[in-house]
Amino acid sequence: MKTLKHTLLAASMAAALALANGAHAAEPVWDGNKIEMVSETLSPGVFAFYAIDAKALNTKGAAAGTSGGLVVGSKGALLIDTMLNKRLNKQVQDLGRKLGKNKPLLYAINTSAHGDHSFGNMYLPASTTIIQHANTRTYVDQHLADDKAFMIKNFGTGRGIEEIKARTGDLLVPAGGKLTLDLGGKTVDIMDFGFAQTGGDLWVWEPQSKVMWSGNPVIASKPALPWLLDGHLVASLETLRKVYDFLPSDARIVPGHGVPMAREDLKWHIDYLATVRTQVQAAVDQGLTLEQTVKQVAMPEFGGYALFGWVHPGLNVPAAYKDLSKK
Repeated sequence: MKTLKHTLLAASMAAALALANGAHAAEPVWDGNKIEMVSETLSPGVFAFYAIDAKALNTKGAAAGTSGGLVVGSKGALLIDTMLNKRLNKQVQDLGRKLGKNKPLLYAINTSAHGDHSFGNMYLPASTTIIQHANTRTYVDQHLADDKAFMIKNFGTGRGIEEIKARTGDLLVPAGGKLTLDLGGKTVDIMDFGFAQTGGDLWVWEPQSKVMWSGNPVIASKPALPWLLDGHLVASLETLRKVYDFLPSDARIVPGHGVPMAREDLKWHIDYLATVRTQVQAAVDQGLTLEQTVKQVAMPEFGGYALFGWVHPGLNVPAAYKDLSKK
């Protein structure tokens, strides 16, 4: 079932991206052989990493490469997300050494099992401790081949994905759990707020700088939308609300595929999912079929995302229909 799901997802995603970007279907979502990673200093010792064109792509609602970051204390550094391939992992390691003044890379966190956030694990120093959600390690142990096939389908052959071998977590965060790390003068909290996109989602919080790394539950700022890849609309909405309530008003969020955004920018994602819930529930109460519901729940007011034509009618509305109708 997991293989079939990935196959169908890959086919529909590739078609939607080709239409949205005016590209040929064979072109990748974004090219791991071309992306150049840059850093942004958010606070002393706290950095966001993202693709050099991420801001421009976010503004027009197009797909940007993976974002991550680095926190540096007196004892050493922590890397958030290890990227898709050896080339991109080398870029963030090089940035980390420069920004961290060659302090040891003590930890690396995968915010999810998705390959563009975790495939780079194998290129880290052996001394680096990998931190994952317990569900992420289980997924990688059971489905690495499926995930590689999915990523090759969408990110292209010859992008260093074929050579990937699993390197899974040394420290695991259980469902609903929290782990606090002392980097020396800086503490970092790694938390599971609940199901957000994969059931193995970790949020990384640096309280002194008030910076949160979200991974893919928050793709990017408006007009990007959440992806209910594994369904669970109600749980995902509840989790985003928990995160919003947790964050102070002046907090910043580094999303999974974009530049840093404000806490209030999270309202766009919450309002979108809340509107999907209200409108799909109304359709279910009317006894509409899935096809009728997709047509009725058009929600053009949330358009503008380049992948809206796939994510909303092809992924999110069907997921919400299944969740709310229990069909």
